Amino acid sequence: MNVWVAIGAAGVLGLAVWGAEQNPAQPPKPTVEQADENTRITVDVTRVNMLFTVTDKKGRFVTDLNKSDFEVIETKRVQPIMEFSAESDLPLRLAVLIDTSNSIRDRFRFEQEAAAEFLKSVVKSTQDKAMVVSFDTSPDLVSDLIDDTDKLERAIRDLRPGGGTALFDAIYFACKDKLQQDQPKHKFRRAVVILSDGEDNQSRVTREEAIEMAQRAEVVIYTISTNVSGVKLKGDKVLERMADATGGRAFFPFKIEDVANAFSEIQDELRSQYLLAYKPADFVSDGKYRSIDIIAESHKNLRVRVRKGYYAPRAQ
Repeated sequence: MNVWVAIGAAGVLGLAVWGAEQNPAQPPKPTVEQADENTRITVDVTRVNMLFTVTDKKGRFVTDLNKSDFEVIETKRVQPIMEFSAESDLPLRLAVLIDTSNSIRDRFRFEQEAAAEFLKSVVKSTQDKAMVVSFDTSPDLVSDLIDDTDKLERAIRDLRPGGGTALFDAIYFACKDKLQQDQPKHKFRRAVVILSDGEDNQSRVTREEAIEMAQRAEVVIYTISTNVSGVKLKGDKVLERMADATGGRAFFPFKIEDVANAFSEIQDELRSQYLLAYKPADFVSDGKYRSIDIIAESHKNLRVRVRKGYYAPRAQ
C-alpha cells in the first residue's frame, strides 16, 4: 500500500503524553482523553512535557539525577518544573523507517537482519507498539502499529530494494498519520528510527517540514547512516540535523557490521530517559515555535539531549 503525504502546517501544542494533531484546515482544540462513552476529560494544552537523555563525557547514560539538578529555559527564561521523573520503562510507540531505494541495494540484506533483531529486542508485548515503513519513490506502510514482533520481523524480511528516495515524506507520514494518532491512556514515548543514507530525491515535503511535523508530534528521531564510504556526505548531515532537532541521535557506522551496534545503543537509550513537565510563563496561544533548553546547572560535565522546542496552539 503506497502512502501519499499531504503537505500542511499543523497547529496544536504537542504533548509527549497526551498530544494529538489537529486537521491543518481547522482551528486547534484542547486535547481530550476518552474515559468512557459519557465522560471526556479535558487536558491542559499549556502543559509542556519533555523527554530527554543525559550522558557524561564518555557517552554513558546518567540515570540517577533529581529535579533540582535541572533548569528549563524557554525563550531565555527559566521555567518552574511541575513534575519530574526518571523513566526507564515508559510504553513505546516506535516507527522503523527503512530505505529501500537503489542506493542501498548492496548492503540491504544485512540492514534487514539488524532492524528485525532490534524490533524483537525492544518491543515488549502488551506494552509497546511498533510499525514499519519502507520508502523509495514513496512511503509504504508495510506493518501498522502492533506488538507482534513475529509479524514485524516478517514485514522487514519481505522488503525488496528499488526506486528513488522519499525520506522526508516517510517521516512526515509516520509522525502525522500514525504515531500522533495513537493515544495511549498513560505516559508513553514516541520515536522514529531511520535506516538510510539521508539522500532524498522524491519527497513532496521538505526536510524542515518533516522536522516540524516530528516536533509537533513529539517524536524523537534516531538515524543510522548506511553510508560506509568513510567520508561524511551530504545525506549524513541531513540525518544529523533531523536527530539533533528532535533530541535524538545520529549514528555513523564505520562498517556495515556496526549497524547492529547502533540499534543496540538506541535500545539502551530508550530505557534510560527522564521526563519533566512545566507550564510556560506568559503563555500565548499564537501558534508560534518556542525554543527550549534543559541544562544540568550543577553538572557542567554532563550533556542533556532534548528536542529544541515546541509549537504553541493557536487561539480559536
